[in-house]
Amino acid sequence: MTKNTMGTNLPRKLEQKMEVVGEQIKLARLRRNLSIAQVAERATCSPLTISRIEKGAPTVAIGIYLRVLYALQLDDDILLLAQEDKLGKSLQDLHLKNRERASKKE
Repeated sequence: MTKNTMGTNLPRKLEQKMEVVGEQIKLARLRRNLSIAQVAERATCSPLTISRIEKGAPTVAIGIYLRVLYALQLDDDILLLAQEDKLGKSLQDLHLKNRERASKKE
């Protein structure tokens, strides 16, 4: 009997997104003409971990992703995550419309 760890079972939609991210990282590595071993050395992780990232495995820690992005000089891309929060901004705007002024203290 195998033990399921948290984070190994993702909804299919998220699995597909992880695969896309992995493919993008792989293409970035190949464009730079770097081997898996070279990126692993620069990111201070194992080549197996790089392979898992490139396949979209959900078990790799986000810190490892950051080190790999740094090794590929793509670490600023992490700042693009959730940058444009349309839903959150819309919800915030709904609350702002009902806003009333505070009473003056005398």
